[in-house]
Amino acid sequence: MRIVLTHEAGFDRDSKTLPDGARVEHLALTSTRYREVGEVQRELRSQPAYGAFRALVITSARSRDYVTLARDALAPDGRVFSVGPATTEMLAGQGVVVDGQAATRALDLVDLIAAGPVLLIGAAVMRDELPRALKERDIDVVHQIVYRTLPVELSRAAADSLRSADVVVIGAPSAWSVARAHVADSAWVVVPGPTTAQSVRVDHQRVIVGGDRSLRSIVAPLDL
Repeated sequence: MRIVLTHEAGFDRDSKTLPDGARVEHLALTSTRYREVGEVQRELRSQPAYGAFRALVITSARSRDYVTLARDALAPDGRVFSVGPATTEMLAGQGVVVDGQAATRALDLVDLIAAGPVLLIGAAVMRDELPRALKERDIDVVHQIVYRTLPVELSRAAADSLRSADVVVIGAPSAWSVARAHVADSAWVVVPGPTTAQSVRVDHQRVIVGGDRSLRSIVAPLDL
């Protein structure tokens, strides 16, 4: 069995729970370009709602360096919401109390946010379901960009690894946009949740939502 674990450049996925005897390769598909903290601070302070945002939504643990700036933009009774357990863990490490967490997709927070304006911080490109749903309830949303996810140019060897893999682990839609041209139709693509699954299923039929399960338990039933 050949498994390709895709990840961001400089970050490897945990391989402690891999199937016995599997041949595993680690492959970087994306990198992150972070914005200068002072620049983000100036942009936040220029917002008319600065100091009066009623809710803060943090979509990724990658926003770590901007949490303090974003909290300064909240009203005294402002609430903090996170997307994903890794983000919640990051916030807890900074002493931030999270008022609500979406397990995998930001849209799941919509019923927890009662009032705006809402400050949403994260990537330059993100899914728009939550902002759209809030705006339908006349809740204003400000999207503050703090980083950009960039594709990695694949070498011939990297592309060949994807083509010959039995299982490819994809962590985000941005990673799939790099990998999709090279993944065989017969390969299984394992994703963390429904948001990434939706993106992959546009181009690929064999998709497994892994959630919190180990890769060992996910691939064990497969006929590989």
